[in-house]
Amino acid sequence: MYRRFLLFFWAFVPMAVMAQSFDFDLTKAQPVYNEHDGYGFDVMPAPNVKKPTTAPFYFSVRVPDGNYRVRVVLGGVKNGNTTVRAEGRRLMMDNIVTPKKKDTQTVEFVVNKRSTLIEGDKRVKIKDREKGYLAWDDKLTLEFNGPQPAVQSIHIEPADVPTIYLCGNSTVVDQNYEPWASWGQMITRWFGPEVAVSNHAESGLTARTFIASFRLDKILQTLKAGDYVFVEFGHNDEKEKRPGDGAWYHYQYQLKIFVDEVRKKGADIVFLTPTQRRAFDTDGKTLLNTHGDFPAAMKEVAQREKVPLIDLNQMTKTFFETLGMENSKRALVHYPANTFPNQAKPLADNTHFNPYGAYEVAKCVVMGMKQLNLPLVHALRPEWKDFDPAQPDDWSTFQWAPSPMTENLKPDGN
Repeated sequence: MYRRFLLFFWAFVPMAVMAQSFDFDLTKAQPVYNEHDGYGFDVMPAPNVKKPTTAPFYFSVRVPDGNYRVRVVLGGVKNGNTTVRAEGRRLMMDNIVTPKKKDTQTVEFVVNKRSTLIEGDKRVKIKDREKGYLAWDDKLTLEFNGPQPAVQSIHIEPADVPTIYLCGNSTVVDQNYEPWASWGQMITRWFGPEVAVSNHAESGLTARTFIASFRLDKILQTLKAGDYVFVEFGHNDEKEKRPGDGAWYHYQYQLKIFVDEVRKKGADIVFLTPTQRRAFDTDGKTLLNTHGDFPAAMKEVAQREKVPLIDLNQMTKTFFETLGMENSKRALVHYPANTFPNQAKPLADNTHFNPYGAYEVAKCVVMGMKQLNLPLVHALRPEWKDFDPAQPDDWSTFQWAPSPMTENLKPDGN
């Protein structure tokens, strides 16, 4: 009777859920994503697999929470140029050129997929705006973009690798929509398939509200020895005005919770001081400190608790001052009206990065990891080149294939 029940049960479970690995031939027709199949083209209309496309497309697979090694074979069409992103615009590989019809290139990376479920009926308390994000669902979603995305096949399998968990606010989160971006969704570009990045940050959060929304609990559920937790807060914490709030008590108290909980799991923790805002002094050359005592307060906890620290505050100060008052706008969401669909008014945001700015700040983070000599740097891709924020990449030559999803609404926080 029991065996008959199992046979009956498995007969109605989609194969994509049962399988431990997945292989998809994108030179052949694939379904539009549906709950029964558990895989297929998603988000945008399905491409014509028999005709080269210049439009981006998405492919999703329903999988349990975890890390997944993804191997993609690119090419097979003339002048292929492909950028690969995962989940919420998480950059994995960019501008992969396959110039001839028979040319192919295989790329591998690891994608962390997560849902809101923690255990039982306990879930992460996500905001209403997050409910539409690609990063909080039951699917692993890949975005194929570029001047002419060319994808032959996709292989997906579970991966047991060290994970970098990211905690923070709008400067860290996987921003789901153009033109907003963060370093947390760009740092994935520089790591090979030996490391995963799991980004739990969200716009507007403080260290306290991150913990209160069970995001740290979600991390602790899977955190293990060999993993890392990166913590960057300050932008929104400095605006909390309850009794006891402030840099030297409440903020430090919350940071200590992160330290204690992470170390209980045998994992490592790294602090990052908050990124600068674009706020120049009257001389037009020197950046003002808008974070008050918060960077110093984080440094004090780091010293007392022996936590490695990346001084992102100082690095981004150098970055902005090098670009100068006018060109520093090129790293942030400063765009004239009608640059994006339904954008009737100009966008002028001095806190939130655009893709170029986020890309550069991600390089600052990697350099901080190298300066700390973290073992993770051994997983950097061969094409990585050391970076100096005093000599940033030229914004005018930066190549970015915009995702089709845009939003004019400013992210929470400032």
